[in-house]
Amino acid sequence: MMRFLGKTGVKVSRVGLGAMSFGGDADEATAWQLWRTARDAGVNLIDTADVYNEGRSEEFLGRFMKGERDSIVLASKAYFPMGADPNARGSSRYHLVRAVEASLRRLQTDRIDVYYLHRFDEATALDETLRAIDDLVRAGKILYPAVSNFAAWQIAHALGRQQAEGWAPLVAVQPMYNLVKRTVEIEMLPMAQSLGIAVIPYSPTGGGLLSGKYGLGRAPEKGRLLDTKMYTVRYANPGFYEIADKFCAIAAELGHHPATLAIAWVASHPAVTSVLIGGRDPAQLAPALAAKDLELDGETRTRISALSPEPPPATDRNEEKSAHNYGSR
Repeated sequence: MMRFLGKTGVKVSRVGLGAMSFGGDADEATAWQLWRTARDAGVNLIDTADVYNEGRSEEFLGRFMKGERDSIVLASKAYFPMGADPNARGSSRYHLVRAVEASLRRLQTDRIDVYYLHRFDEATALDETLRAIDDLVRAGKILYPAVSNFAAWQIAHALGRQQAEGWAPLVAVQPMYNLVKRTVEIEMLPMAQSLGIAVIPYSPTGGGLLSGKYGLGRAPEKGRLLDTKMYTVRYANPGFYEIADKFCAIAAELGHHPATLAIAWVASHPAVTSVLIGGRDPAQLAPALAAKDLELDGETRTRISALSPEPPPATDRNEEKSAHNYGSR
């Protein structure tokens, strides 16, 4: 199943392959197996970043893509440090020009199809960043600008500046989104639907939390939530593990692998275009890939959604969803 990437006219697969493990948890032989498995399953959206394993993820993809480049929608990112130099980071023109050139060399390609600003840069004037990105589009080195880990107001502000100046607009956003991390439902997803921006979430299983391995008093001997401090902090809330238990019970009842159901739940939101999946080996990737063929009906999505707290409306006027309000049109 293919979906349009926002208003671009480009079609991308319902799930995309995230290559964050390439060159880290997955050595080159294993990464090749992951690549081949995803490509043979019809995945055409491939996502990486310069910071993933110090550029090795991009290097692996550069070798893997030979002979297939023109059938791939390739995404990469920049912002995070790529060395000890104080300017080898951020979203300044100085860094972004160098970052794109370095990524192109590692990827062995002449363009990056979707290029994300990996994080909002509070230290750089937004106009400098957006003009630099527009110049890179005009030079043909990137085709479509995008952002990851931005707040909705930052995206709206950027789009306003791009429209005012005639710069290439953002076409996609890449937020974290899963059953226990639903903040994007407050403003990000409604904004994207309204403006026609593609949404390509990452971490649909919550770093493995919703994969069936975790629950109250239950955890594997090793895993991302245990071995990587960033994920340990991100998913430290004990209530998340109770949600994981209840979610796994529903998955068992419905006859789906928990990872498959978790990804399908994310994909079922009408604002979502494609969902990034990944794994350390093909066995871990298999249930994630199965999500591309699982479509949830509204009742099942609602049932699963009820396991975690519903985010408040952007105005915090929760009474507007009830009969006790001033009325609406």
